[in-house]
Amino acid sequence: MKTISLFLAFLTLFAACKSDIKDNSDQFKIGVFEIPAGKGFVKETIIRKDSIQISQHGTEIDTLSIEWKNNFFYTLRYLNPKTDLQKDPMFIQINKIYENAYDFTVKIGFSKFSKKGTLYKIK
Repeated sequence: MKTISLFLAFLTLFAACKSDIKDNSDQFKIGVFEIPAGKGFVKETIIRKDSIQISQHGTEIDTLSIEWKNNFFYTLRYLNPKTDLQKDPMFIQINKIYENAYDFTVKIGFSKFSKKGTLYKIK
C-alpha cells in the first residue's frame, strides 16, 4: 500500500511539471521578415529558406548565407560581396523575442561597430 501511494505521489509530481509552453524556437529561421526604416536602417525585406537569406533594401537585392549557431545567434555572409565591408561576416545576436519579432544586435566582422534593431516576421 505504501509503494502504491509513493508511486501515485511521483506520478502526480511528474504530471504537474508538464509545460504548456509551445516550442517555436525555429520560427525565425524560415519565412518573410521586415526591418522597418528608422533608427539608422532603411526598410529591408528578408526571405529566409534553409541556409540562404535574400535581402531587398531599396533597389538592391543581395543573397547571403546564414549559419545558425543556436536559436539566438547566427552569422550572415554575402555570397557576392560588392565592397570590402561586405566581405566581413555579420554576427547577429537575438536579444529579446516577441510573438512575431525579435530585437537584435549586429556586429560586422571583428570591428567594434554594432547596431541594434528589430526584425518582424510578416509571413
